[in-house]
Amino acid sequence: MKIFGPLYERALSWARHRHAPVYLTGLSFVEAIIFPVMPEVMLAPMCVAKPRSGFWFATLSLAGSMAGAMVGYALGHYAFEALKPVFAALGMLHGIESGISIVQAKMAESPWAVFMFLVLGGFMPIPMKVFTWASGIVGVPLLQYFLSMLIGRGKRVFLLAAAIRIGGPRAEQMLRRYIEPIGWFATVLLAALVGWVIWRARQGV
Repeated sequence: MKIFGPLYERALSWARHRHAPVYLTGLSFVEAIIFPVMPEVMLAPMCVAKPRSGFWFATLSLAGSMAGAMVGYALGHYAFEALKPVFAALGMLHGIESGISIVQAKMAESPWAVFMFLVLGGFMPIPMKVFTWASGIVGVPLLQYFLSMLIGRGKRVFLLAAAIRIGGPRAEQMLRRYIEPIGWFATVLLAALVGWVIWRARQGV
């Protein structure tokens, strides 16, 4: 069953619009809160079309993601319990609760252990909302949270812009060709990470 391919094609149609920079910023914002499509699938073709503007597009995406990250954190902190039935109906509750377990395990080590984990998490092909909501629910210190989101997501968007500037249209073609396995790989990777954290937690009991 193809899921990520059709979502990618929809994002590509947005990328061709004259208001694409606005759409990119908006997509980056909502992806950090609830939307399942990562903004890179829109950022990539925009960078291909205008390679000299690639780093500006990356900056817009990062700004949208950071705004969404703060909203996601606040919602997780103040509204998660009230919104649980909504997430359950959308099939998102398990993913968020898995993220909570991971962040709690890191918080038990130290706030800076959470920082390093979130930096790495922001660079992985995992939806950002898993980390934004989980961080707000657990109560990750805002300094570590903000810096980790800035670095983790910033690396992704600026490295993508740089890769396309260097690789040209071939880089976008590779993304289109392999978007489905990449999406499923990210899903399996998240499930494996959650399973590993749960296993470690049980070993320590």
